[in-house]
Amino acid sequence: MDINYELYKVFYHVAVTLSFSEASKQLFISQSAVSQSIKVLEKKLNQTLFIRSTKRVQLTPEGEILFKHIEPAMNLIKQGENQLLEANTLNGGQLRIGASDTICRYYLLPYLNQFHKMYPHVHIKVTNQTSIECARLLEHGQVDFIIINHPNSALSTAHTPRVLREFRDVFVANREYFPLQDKVMSLLELQPYPILMLDRKSTTSEFLHAMFQKSQLDLVPEIELSSNDLLIDLARIGLGIAFVPDFCIPEDDRDLFVLKLEQDLPARQIVVAFNENLPISQAARQFMDIL
Repeated sequence: MDINYELYKVFYHVAVTLSFSEASKQLFISQSAVSQSIKVLEKKLNQTLFIRSTKRVQLTPEGEILFKHIEPAMNLIKQGENQLLEANTLNGGQLRIGASDTICRYYLLPYLNQFHKMYPHVHIKVTNQTSIECARLLEHGQVDFIIINHPNSALSTAHTPRVLREFRDVFVANREYFPLQDKVMSLLELQPYPILMLDRKSTTSEFLHAMFQKSQLDLVPEIELSSNDLLIDLARIGLGIAFVPDFCIPEDDRDLFVLKLEQDLPARQIVVAFNENLPISQAARQFMDIL
C-alpha cells in the first residue's frame, strides 16, 4: 500500500495532541488541511482513525493500533535527524535519557553536570519515569538510553543492560517510634509492622513482594508512594518502616536507623540499557562512556 509519509506525519501529530487545531500549529498548515489529510488516510486504510466531536478528539481502537506503530517510527526519524544535525562534532543535537527521580537525584546528577560542561551545546532531555516505564520509553524509541534499576520485568531481550553499580535495599525506621535497632528480625516478624514502600508500578515493589512470596508471606503495605524521598520523610516522623535503596539514606540522619535482617536481601544493580539493534548517537555514546 503506497501511502504518503506526510499523511502519517499529520496522523501522528493529531494522535499526540488529540487536537486538529494544535496539530495544524505544529505542522504550520491550516486546520482544514489537517482534517483533509486524515480523511484521505482513513479512506486509503478503509478505517476510521479518530472519533470527532465538538469538544474533543480521540483515537478509535484502530487508530490506537496504528499509533503504536507510527509513534516509534516517528521517533526513529527524529533520532536520525538529530544525529545528522550533530555532524559528528557534539556541537549540537539532543541527548534523550530516561531515568527515575531517585536515580536522577542520587546517581545521575554529577554525570549530567560533567557532560554539560564538556558539551554545552548538546541539548539534554531527561524523562522521569519509574524504571518499568523507562523500559517502555526505550521500547518505543522515545529515549536514546535508560538508566534503571535491575532486575526489570519490562526490559526487552533486545536491550542488554550494562551494570553501573550495585546497591542494597534496606528497611529504615525512627528509633523513637520503633525501638528495634538492637534486634535481628525475620521477614515474618517484620510483616505486622506498617511498611512504607514504592507503588506497584516500580521494580522495587516487584522485588520486595517477590522476597515475601519466596518466604510464603503476604505483603500488605501501609502506604505506597512514588517517591523514595517522601517515604524516608514519613519514616522519619514515625508513620512506619520504609523500604528504600541504601544510597538514598542521609549519612548524618540522627532519627533513622537501618533494621537488621536475619536474611540478606539480594543486591540489585543500577544499569544502563539501549537498543543494540538501532544506531546510537555520538552524544549518547559519549555520555555512556562517562558513566
